[in-house]
Amino acid sequence: MMGIEAEVREIKLHVIDISEKIDELLYEKEITAMMKLAEKSLSGFFEAEPDIYKIEDLKVRYK
Repeated sequence: MMGIEAEVREIKLHVIDISEKIDELLYEKEITAMMKLAEKSLSGFFEAEPDIYKIEDLKVRYK
């Protein structure tokens, strides 16, 4: 049977592990949000730009 101190240590390790996983998920969500924001804010800019390449410039076409 574990003593109180051992149980507290084990709980602390689990809390740290969960905290790290939450931090990682939040970081990924922030990155995704920044990418979406950049895509939306730059879409008008790219729509106004002429196409640099044409279909004829492709060496390989994927269907």
